[in-house]
Amino acid sequence: MDLKQHIRQIADFPKPGINFFDISTLIRHPVAWRTTIERMVSLVAPWKPELLATIDSRGFLVAAPLAIPLNCGAVMIRKRGKLPGKVIGMSYGLEYGTDTIEIQADAVTPGQRVVIVDDLLATGGTIAAAAKLLRDAGANVVGATCIIELSFLKARAKLDMPFAALVDYDKE
Repeated sequence: MDLKQHIRQIADFPKPGINFFDISTLIRHPVAWRTTIERMVSLVAPWKPELLATIDSRGFLVAAPLAIPLNCGAVMIRKRGKLPGKVIGMSYGLEYGTDTIEIQADAVTPGQRVVIVDDLLATGGTIAAAAKLLRDAGANVVGATCIIELSFLKARAKLDMPFAALVDYDKE
């Protein structure tokens, strides 16, 4: 199955010049969605994760069904102020400014094998920040995965862990 046929591209969203890769059309097609999760299990299983760290918010949609066949838990990496209780945060640079992500202070245990999950790899900034945050909390980040990689942005080279994606777009 060609998963690209189920991923809609929307020009000039959320602002002019951006081509948005919409996975809502993938998720609503049951056979394509099941195929996506099954293929992601094959990508991630060799890393033997104990935990999936999922990035706000579309990463939540990917990690939840992925965690079940991998027999592991999932923790949320969220934007500042969205998690209850004690949190650990980290600010990181964006193209125009900064952002802060957080995890709950007790989300990972020292040495725990963690795979970062998101829907799309573009510039790599959020995954790199998530990896640093998780490592600062004691996790062993063993890989990262996404449904989509925009390889023309060359973000994979910026990551310091193994990375795998199901679908690659190599042109703007």
